[in-house]
Amino acid sequence: MANSKRTLFLKRRLRVRNKQRKVNVGKLRLSVHRSNKNISVQLIDDVKGITLAAASSLEKDLGVVGKNNVDAAAKVGAAIAERAKKAGVEECYFDRGGFLFHGKVKALADAAREGGLKF
Repeated sequence: MANSKRTLFLKRRLRVRNKQRKVNVGKLRLSVHRSNKNISVQLIDDVKGITLAAASSLEKDLGVVGKNNVDAAAKVGAAIAERAKKAGVEECYFDRGGFLFHGKVKALADAAREGGLKF
């Protein structure tokens, strides 16, 4: 029986996350989640188990509520970079989850890099 799309996604997510955890021990994780309607990102400290900063396209002050496109992803990326600076974070690693690194995910990463985050 063929694997479902969800099963393949979960396998890809675990493969990406486990490889990143081996290489980036002790660094903060910038985790991205993309749905059909929204995109969100969190800056997570896995050692302490806390979220230091988060941004989402659901926030009204970003002005992209109800939009899920490359422009919205870029605004979310810029917002997370700004909030990470306020939290005193300059370096992290990018966890794309099971999502491919193109389109919205790539736009978010590029905007975060332009905002001053290093990964």
